[in-house]
Amino acid sequence: MQIMTKDSLTTSCYLFVYFAGEKYDDGENIYMAVSQDGLNWQDLNHNRPILQSSLGTTGIRDPFIIADPQNKKYYILATDLKVHGNNDWLGAQQAGSTSLLIWSSTNLIDWRAPQLVKVAPDDFGCVWAPEAIYDPVNHTFLVYWASKTAADHYEKQRIYYANTTDFRYFSTPKVYIDRPYSAIDTTIIKNDERYFRFTKNETKKFIVEDQLDSLNGQSKAINSPSLVSNQGVEGPTCYQLTDKNKWILLVDNYAQGGYYPLETSDLSSGQFTKVPSDKYQMPSRARHGTVISISQNEANRLLSDNDTH
Repeated sequence: MQIMTKDSLTTSCYLFVYFAGEKYDDGENIYMAVSQDGLNWQDLNHNRPILQSSLGTTGIRDPFIIADPQNKKYYILATDLKVHGNNDWLGAQQAGSTSLLIWSSTNLIDWRAPQLVKVAPDDFGCVWAPEAIYDPVNHTFLVYWASKTAADHYEKQRIYYANTTDFRYFSTPKVYIDRPYSAIDTTIIKNDERYFRFTKNETKKFIVEDQLDSLNGQSKAINSPSLVSNQGVEGPTCYQLTDKNKWILLVDNYAQGGYYPLETSDLSSGQFTKVPSDKYQMPSRARHGTVISISQNEANRLLSDNDTH
């Protein structure tokens, strides 16, 4: 496993873990792609599902992958929700699963069977788009997701969080982000001892950004007309291009063609520009997912394993 150090960053490749959407029979499963430059992607497993689930709703959406620096494992968290053949979005928000699907692996190829782990009480209507970030101060993971609850008659989505050390047992969830509008699809990236959060304004359908000095500290909104101008997007994922002073923010244009990349040289500026379409190639059918840096050796193993399928 690659632990993220300055030395390892100089030779990193990238892994994209995602699902393909509810319009396909096999879309609500986990797919993967690898990139050498963070912009041009190669599908793994010939664009067929790599991980599936027979648990809960049997659907997998919004997968998130993270490396555990303590026990040399990778974890994938995902929403337990099946929309294909159903399309009941109201029921999915008010009477949906309160559990997460969780996989673990030591090598990104061999994954343990998924666990369905309850993280929220029964008065939560859903647990959507889970993500996690390691808290080096408390040596725990802060896991966060979007939920509606019975307390306000399922009026709006808020971001909740819980803490865990092992992705098996979680603390009681607490409110993490509460905005005047419905907020979903939060993702967090750390840079220069600051945390930058990107969240979908579900009411107006664009991404907003804020920053914090600590994971549970006060947030400061970052004004970003360029993010506001990218309408009809969700599922942000942010990562640094390791050979450049540049960050990529992928956003899922869910109604018109899927993911495309925005770039910035300063996460605190709020200034993002679209990458020209001839400079990138997204994976086939990619919907809400996550990108992480991996080593060249890990990328080679994934590509080699892909050739055997």
